[in-house]
Amino acid sequence: MGKNDKSSLGRALVKHHNHKIQESKEKGQLYYKQHKKVLESVTDVADIDAVIQQADDAVRLFSVDNPAAVNTLIDLESGSSTSELTPHERRENQKKEEALHASSLNVPRRPAWNANMTVEELDSNERRAFLVWRRSLARLEENDSLVLTPFEKNLDIWRQLWRVLERSDLLVMVVDARDPLFYRCPDLEAYAREIDEHKRTLLLINKADLLPYSVRQKWADYFQLHGILYLFWSAKAATAELEGKQHVSSSQETVDEDTKIYGREELLSRLQSEAEEIARMRTDSQQNSTDVKTEHVTVGFVGYPNVGKSSTINALVGAKRTGVTSTPGKTKHFQTLIITEKLTLCDCPGLVFPSFTSSRYEMIASGVLPIHRMTEHREAVQVVADHVPRHVIEGVYNIKLPKPKPYEPENRPPFASELLRSYCASRGYVASSGLPDETKAARQILKDYIDGKLPHYELPPGMSDEEDGSRDAGGSDASESDESDSGEGTRLDDVMDDLKSFDVANGLGPGNVVRGARKKASSSASYKQHKKPQRKKDRAWRVKDDGSDGMSVVRVYQKAANVGSVMAK
Repeated sequence: MGKNDKSSLGRALVKHHNHKIQESKEKGQLYYKQHKKVLESVTDVADIDAVIQQADDAVRLFSVDNPAAVNTLIDLESGSSTSELTPHERRENQKKEEALHASSLNVPRRPAWNANMTVEELDSNERRAFLVWRRSLARLEENDSLVLTPFEKNLDIWRQLWRVLERSDLLVMVVDARDPLFYRCPDLEAYAREIDEHKRTLLLINKADLLPYSVRQKWADYFQLHGILYLFWSAKAATAELEGKQHVSSSQETVDEDTKIYGREELLSRLQSEAEEIARMRTDSQQNSTDVKTEHVTVGFVGYPNVGKSSTINALVGAKRTGVTSTPGKTKHFQTLIITEKLTLCDCPGLVFPSFTSSRYEMIASGVLPIHRMTEHREAVQVVADHVPRHVIEGVYNIKLPKPKPYEPENRPPFASELLRSYCASRGYVASSGLPDETKAARQILKDYIDGKLPHYELPPGMSDEEDGSRDAGGSDASESDESDSGEGTRLDDVMDDLKSFDVANGLGPGNVVRGARKKASSSASYKQHKKPQRKKDRAWRVKDDGSDGMSVVRVYQKAANVGSVMAK
């Protein structure tokens, strides 16, 4: 057989081989086109393209399988009765509705799957289950008595959470120590137990160095009372210790096991022991696993964005393995890091879980939502002003906030406008229009609030209610004493004087007052001091004539008639 002679069998094998290579290339290109976009968190669907895509997916998945599910009517008259309620009654109604629909506010579950399923079938099942979950939350949003906060709407982010939950033996939920219940998701703990009845969840309270010892003791008593597994931890202090720096902590060092802040080595050993205990319980529950030994365990880290998951991972590993930034959503995919031969850590991207307990501005002030996406800066700064006392703000920024009016409560928190204008005046923040640059000031104040420069913390529910009651009682006693000392006429006079001063400052008073106010405003406004000088009109062309009315004078010169030839005749 010659060199160029090829049998039919050889040609068939070569053709089959080339066909397989071409299929793999096309499949790879298709996969690249589908996943070439950067994975990013989506909490608000404001783009019309995203809305159209969700509508197309819903029609494609539900038109055939569930035709009756699409026929959902919205009761337009459901909110007519709530508009006539008072604010207190509306709040009470909202609490009742939240308690009634608390079970519907859950984490999306991954549908059942096995190794024999294809990629297309698995993807279709996950999208269908995710749309069912989105539809259930959409029904809650239609209720006027409920306010559902922004939550994660990207399926790929939830897929990262599903993988971490399935891989992990011990699930660590990282929360902020200043408000642990805000960042805790009880339904996620229930979902972990649904996957494996032996799986446990540990509440890692990060930034515990920002809490005083007495507050940590109260939170420890609360967690022990409710049977919650917890540990106090500070990723910033552990990182400073690794770098050889001395971290300044505001809390007192104690030897109490319930309230102490764990170090790096202590936390690693505790996590490994808890995970090994879970794996041992799992193997003991199986009948044919008497000789099985737990050689390797995995610990998964989950939680809200910007609570310190990546910082904790870097501190435990001892090197920078994950990206860390103050902007939420830095981690895009889950990462697996091997600490020792027996311990592996798994970092999950931050997720914003659906809840009733907060507003959008509270989530921005807490660092869950990015600050640069803020549209209404005064509402977010008002959250800071409500949580931080007045004297603390004045001491940190070295500013003087305006005092309350005589007819206002003396202990009221400062308004956002007062705080922003005082901060802009002290720092010299002025926009191009000449007005205070409140947007720049709001971003800086929120950053200081998140980083801990403005100290604040929340107490457990039972203890906070008692303190709030005592404060309310004190405030009511003070107001009653004020009312007994001064009558309603004095308060009315104060209000009228304040309104009169407002009218004078804005040029809304009588004629003589308006002139005075305008003079005062022109003297105080800086941008009115630089007026362009008016050019004087040149009236030199006018002829000055005594006794005239000032108008221009036209002089007419008449030539003498030439009558010489006529006279000669």
